[in-house]
Amino acid sequence: MASITLDKVTKVYPNGFEAVHELELEVADGEFMVLVGPSGCGKTTALRMVAGIEDITGGSVCIGDRVVNDVAPKDRDIAMVFQNYALYPHMTVRENIGFALKLRKVPKAEIKAKVVEAVELLGLTAWIDRKPGQLSGGQRQRVAMGRAIVREPSAFLMDEPLSNLDAKLRVQMRAEVARIQRRLGVATLYVTHDQVEAMTMGDRVAVMRAGVLQQCDSPQVLYDKPKNLFVAGFMGSPAMNFFEGTIGEGANSVLIGSQTIQLPEAFHSAKPALRAHAGRPVTLGIRPEDLALLGTAEPSTGSSVFEGEIDLVEALGSEQLVHFTTDARQVDLGEATGDTAAGLSEGTLVAIGGEGVARVDARATLVGGTRVRFELDPERLHFFDAVSGQAVAD
Repeated sequence: MASITLDKVTKVYPNGFEAVHELELEVADGEFMVLVGPSGCGKTTALRMVAGIEDITGGSVCIGDRVVNDVAPKDRDIAMVFQNYALYPHMTVRENIGFALKLRKVPKAEIKAKVVEAVELLGLTAWIDRKPGQLSGGQRQRVAMGRAIVREPSAFLMDEPLSNLDAKLRVQMRAEVARIQRRLGVATLYVTHDQVEAMTMGDRVAVMRAGVLQQCDSPQVLYDKPKNLFVAGFMGSPAMNFFEGTIGEGANSVLIGSQTIQLPEAFHSAKPALRAHAGRPVTLGIRPEDLALLGTAEPSTGSSVFEGEIDLVEALGSEQLVHFTTDARQVDLGEATGDTAAGLSEGTLVAIGGEGVARVDARATLVGGTRVRFELDPERLHFFDAVSGQAVAD
């Protein structure tokens, strides 16, 4: 077993396009690291450089204590799992899984033992003599994983392995992949554009944008303490609401449109950096679940109240998503971070022009076109510099 270390790894193509810029990342032995970001952000390129499929322009890649920049892919002691399975259609499950070992001239008895162990781990025993055409998508992906497992590599690399599966099967396979990886205890670098997949699977998650690493931390820290607007908007579905605001004098309030949200003394004392923004514009971030629904006659319990008019209610069975409009201007995340709307479309919902969304109880009675009141806990608000987009830290 071994770790994977990327030290200022850079990829520049012959036409001058820089796909990855000085990426620094370490995947500890046994860790499940997810590399996530929108299409074109450089995550797959980074994975391919670790695998040796792409040349490295600058920096170094280490697997364990060995620098592998100039080592051929077959000699890096890694195993890759792709989204397209890449199974031999004329071979059975048994033959597909054991094929790499057969090429290495591993003794037949050892191949048989390793294949049986892998199919038992993956729940494929009943299908061991079937060919890929007789298997479901999820079963085929497990065969592809089995082929990687029997090699007993130092590290696993997975490039969007679940993207070809339907929604229900993807949820099931997320748990399967995570369970198998934890049982094997092998360092794993997993690439996806799906932030829900990243949040549910990774020990840590590294968020990339335009070839640059934005933040790397545990899923919960990324969600609760994003370092900038991009991470805040990318992690979470529905996405965080962003409104233009102005911090009041003394940092005891924030003005959003015509509404003033009070910030108690204890709050702004705990966030000294916010005082430096007094009288200045900020971007205020509010997670949909942090907009607590208030009845029309229900008094506030001390936190600030935020109001809007209901546009649409999406009933999802376990919850409702309330789309509402305020007189505050919603920040266009694309403009704020320098990305196009297309670059943020995957995993990010961006509302413009005073629109917001709240996640509320499924049994609340709500009607489109009526006023809605939300109670805000100031401790759950996120503040970002209006110019740099960086979080206003504690």
